Amino acid sequence: MGILLMLSGIFMPYKFTLGMVLGGFISIVNFHWLERDLRSVFGKLSERSGSFLMIKYFLRFAVTGAALYFIITGNIVDIVGLLVGLSTVVITMVVTAIAAFSKKNCVEEVS
Repeated sequence: MGILLMLSGIFMPYKFTLGMVLGGFISIVNFHWLERDLRSVFGKLSERSGSFLMIKYFLRFAVTGAALYFIITGNIVDIVGLLVGLSTVVITMVVTAIAAFSKKNCVEEVS
């Protein structure tokens, strides 16, 4: 995200860069919130764990949706920049997976 923000700050307009910052922030906060919820549920497995996780999922979905709604309708950012920012977690996961699989030498290590 830092590299994308530096390039965006140099070559793109302010609204695009702000969209990347807000999108990246929302994406990273959402990902950490999901991690915390999953650790909590799997740490104390019970019969109510599934319903608790679904309630937290819908709450996280609603908060993310409301934040995106106000950002988009407020017309304070460029939508493409926002989408790039929201994709930073996915981009990071793909790059990490490619780097990890490229270091493997034989087929048995990959599977």
